[in-house]
Amino acid sequence: MKQLYIDFDGVILDTMTKSYEELNKRGIDLKDQEKVMAFFRELDWKKLIEETEPINDSINEIKKICASKKFNVYILTHINSTNEMVEKIKYLHKNLPQVTIVSVPKEIPKTEVVNASAAILIDDYSGNIKEWQKKLGIGIKFVKELEGSDYPEITHLSEVIDMFNQ
Repeated sequence: MKQLYIDFDGVILDTMTKSYEELNKRGIDLKDQEKVMAFFRELDWKKLIEETEPINDSINEIKKICASKKFNVYILTHINSTNEMVEKIKYLHKNLPQVTIVSVPKEIPKTEVVNASAAILIDDYSGNIKEWQKKLGIGIKFVKELEGSDYPEITHLSEVIDMFNQ
């Protein structure tokens, strides 16, 4: 079975859209990394997760992937605080109890925590995919609508099943 890592923010839940709206409301410049990091550390992740909808039926899509028995499925998510990690784990254990969660401090590349070689990463951020491929992993870009990026794209997570017919 192939190792399959799925990002959380922007893939499972649309937390980034809501977060960026709040950053904008507060007048925080996205280029000011210190203020952005402080914002994410202080954010009420419980409230954000409760108020955010799954993207393209992501929870059921992950259940389909698990049922296919083609992959060892992990959620691989960057975190800015312990609070964020706790709330993501609570949400995922409630909705996907069969899936292992790997939380990575934002300052560390995902490839430093898990072995990317020959593993698949589904992520909405091209920078993570680029790093993944440098470590000989397979990167797939998750998009809400096809954009024509430099990477293979999917709009529904279960599309990965047909991409890797073994």
